[in-house]
Amino acid sequence: MTLDFWARTSGTWINLFTIALGSGLGFLLQEKLPPRMQRIMMQAVGLLTIFVGLTLAKQMLPLRAGPIDGVVLGLVTLVTGGLLGEWLQIEARLEQLGDWLKQQLRGRGRFTEGFVAASLLFCVGPMTLIGSLNNGLQGDNTLLVLKATMDGIAAIALTVSYGIGVACSLLTILLYQGGLSLAAGLLSQAIPDPAQDPHVLLATGVGGLMILGIGLNLLEMTRISVASFLPALALAPLILAMAQRLG
Repeated sequence: MTLDFWARTSGTWINLFTIALGSGLGFLLQEKLPPRMQRIMMQAVGLLTIFVGLTLAKQMLPLRAGPIDGVVLGLVTLVTGGLLGEWLQIEARLEQLGDWLKQQLRGRGRFTEGFVAASLLFCVGPMTLIGSLNNGLQGDNTLLVLKATMDGIAAIALTVSYGIGVACSLLTILLYQGGLSLAAGLLSQAIPDPAQDPHVLLATGVGGLMILGIGLNLLEMTRISVASFLPALALAPLILAMAQRLG
């Protein structure tokens, strides 16, 4: 069965709409909510983000590649991806893009911070990966519609705290999530069932740890360069395949 453009990307367009709507509502509320209420909204998003990250990270636990268990695979993947991300200066480049958008749109305040935080939160994680694959392979947008609902709510809180820079994450989502859905057809033979594929599960677990880092950043408990770990999502299948050969 050949899917048309809308069937393969419908989840992404719905996701873009909910984030735009959430960002608009957040912008309207920004001047009306006192700082303590803005802070409590951000803390709620941060706590939920940490919970989701911990839950997803457990996907690595049952994985094994010969004598190597999933936690070790996750560590190797994160370290390798993080080093590559630092070498490529992904975090700095993402911030430069945010600064450029801020200048072009005459943004104010924490514009760049909001753009980076929203781009990472909305793009990192298994719902993006598996949802995009399901949408592109089978035309099933169920996961992405659920993600769109969650992202729309989160966009309200993020925009209240960071400003309109959150809405600029629409560009990141369009390129990454939409591109992944369109490219999914090329992976149809290699990944017939994304939800059960061990390579996807390792990427899911690693993504969960990255989401945990995003949550810690939102709560301002520390400063983790989450964007630097982005290459780990692409390296996870390769590292698992290498470990299986060695095992």
